[in-house]
Amino acid sequence: MSVSDLMTGLMIIFLFVAVAYMIQVQDNQSVLTEYVETKQHLHDRLVNEFKGDTAKWKMVVGRDLSMKFREPEVLFEQGSGELQPKFKEILDEFIPRYLNILLTDSLRNRIREIRIEGHTDDLRMVKYGSDPYLSNVLLSQERAYNVLSYIRNMESFKDYTSEQKKILDFWFTANGLSYGKALDSKERYAALSNDSIDKTKSRRVEFRIVTTGEEVLENFVNRKNNE
Repeated sequence: MSVSDLMTGLMIIFLFVAVAYMIQVQDNQSVLTEYVETKQHLHDRLVNEFKGDTAKWKMVVGRDLSMKFREPEVLFEQGSGELQPKFKEILDEFIPRYLNILLTDSLRNRIREIRIEGHTDDLRMVKYGSDPYLSNVLLSQERAYNVLSYIRNMESFKDYTSEQKKILDFWFTANGLSYGKALDSKERYAALSNDSIDKTKSRRVEFRIVTTGEEVLENFVNRKNNE
């Protein structure tokens, strides 16, 4: 084999490697772009829909597509899983508008889950057991379950079509997170900030949208780690 033939072969190999690398970069970029654009689109829709209600409901729309209800005395009585009447009124107004956005949006096929999360402070709930964390797991799970139960018994929920109910069955989960993600005074996760738990800020209910982009992004990261 002549030197020129060898160089030509090497150039072809390098060309294939370069093309493969460019395709991989484009695929990676499209994954990240889709993930960011989906979250931004849904975030903007939620902000626009509820901008007149966030203050009166003490609710915050997060960049992570969470809807945080942060007025604990309105949500539940201390140590109780029963919804307060005022919280039921809020849900009566919030849920139909919230689900209408998600069910009719062009990106609804990119929604994987709607998590109802119950969060507590670190006070031990004696009636649920001696372990502070586990007793609050039970309390927060009861609260998340009761929120989901209330939603499913709302008249507006009963009016959804069988196809829409099937989608909502797939989306909704009720999650009791105890004080694992309790907040400090600056509303950071206390476990990560190493600051004291703010009991009032920690007691909250969150509705959190998980998109298919999270799964794609997670798979992408795992693939990169295994390369």
